[in-house]
Amino acid sequence: MRLRALAFVALLAAVASPAAAASARARTPIHHVITILQENHTYDNYFGTYPRGDGLPAGLCVPVNPKKPHGTCVKPFHIGSNGILPRDLDHSAETAKLQLDGGRMDGFVHALDLRNQDGRLALGYRDGRDVPYYWNLADQYVLYDHFFSSAAAGSFLNHVYWVTGSPGGGYDRFPPGGFKHLPTIFDRLEAAGVSWKFYVQNYEPRLNFRTLSKFPGNRASQVIWVPLLNMPRYLDDKRLFSHIVNLDQYYRDLADGTLPAVSYIAPSGPSEHPPSNLQSGQAFVRSLINALVESPDWSSSAFMLAYDDWGGWYDHVKPARVDKFGYGLRVPALLVSPYARRGVTDHATLDFTSILKFIEQNWGLAPLASRDAKAASIASGFDFSKPPRAAAFTSPTRGVAPDARVRRPVIYALYLGAPGLAVLLIVWAAVSRAGRDRPSPRGSRVEAQDA
Repeated sequence: MRLRALAFVALLAAVASPAAAASARARTPIHHVITILQENHTYDNYFGTYPRGDGLPAGLCVPVNPKKPHGTCVKPFHIGSNGILPRDLDHSAETAKLQLDGGRMDGFVHALDLRNQDGRLALGYRDGRDVPYYWNLADQYVLYDHFFSSAAAGSFLNHVYWVTGSPGGGYDRFPPGGFKHLPTIFDRLEAAGVSWKFYVQNYEPRLNFRTLSKFPGNRASQVIWVPLLNMPRYLDDKRLFSHIVNLDQYYRDLADGTLPAVSYIAPSGPSEHPPSNLQSGQAFVRSLINALVESPDWSSSAFMLAYDDWGGWYDHVKPARVDKFGYGLRVPALLVSPYARRGVTDHATLDFTSILKFIEQNWGLAPLASRDAKAASIASGFDFSKPPRAAAFTSPTRGVAPDARVRRPVIYALYLGAPGLAVLLIVWAAVSRAGRDRPSPRGSRVEAQDA
């Protein structure tokens, strides 16, 4: 199976060569790519104790003072087990440099202590009790365990990489006057006649880099997470600007069969940014995936979930040095698709530009920058030798089998607030009770292998 995946990657690279003409026609069964970046976690923070993958090493203990490697140290611990509560850890570029400590990966505690934070918290981790939905997705689809943030920096720079394949000059925030000439994946899609939208949760159309001072507080995150709002040409061209829409439109597009070929999603409150509620974040992502699963577009789609930066948390894998900005530390990354390899942990070295690479390969687009041109693609997570798997909801509870009973009319009513919702909920509840009362075979957990 691995050989078939590698052969497919080679095929995509061949058809997406500079000599190939751009085309609006997808070159694989994937006709819809949806990508979202949640916030501020490392692979080890979410999947360090997951049964498969490159997780936390046995016997790990990180020194409090890197200059005294045999002195006091901190072992990984489940958050909440010792009274240390989560908080928003410092995750500046300076902190990243201190934590990496020249690749020795021993400065995580010390760097936060220098910021007057409890450095022990860097070694805190979550597990299947905290992120059961994500562990269930990993059981059933593809978990990438060597997926790195593109830059050893915070949200802004990594979101710029996500849409441009480059650091955009390496700014920690937008430059004076915004990004005037920085090409994006959406420029490539426009030129090729490939449809796209950027869905923004709680979208405020008046908020952009020019008006940021008029919107105090957390609203500023919209400008950080949606790089197009830092680009004058996307703000001043009504046609381009119309592609940036409220997240409600995502559910409507799925219901109407008008989902574009490429969809970017920016969250708002339920972004999982520490110390926010992880259950809320998982419920949000689950609503996005469930809407896709029960739509007609499921059989031709790929949903890519990743996290924009490491958030100050520990990860034990030394990032490769590919240029002056990255890689940053590993982040959780999951591929959900009817063509995703089943229950596989993929070890390919990837970053956010690997998402761009697949989009470029799939629609025959030219690379945006040297980083995405050289990047490996997320394509290694697909297996197109088999038919698409049937639609099934992934349980938010650990140990519960996938639910293949897709109830499209009821679910869409939930998302879109259709009239008669109360009646539909009553009917749904009655049907669910009846189904539970009938004997049925017990579901089994998906095997941790490529089936």
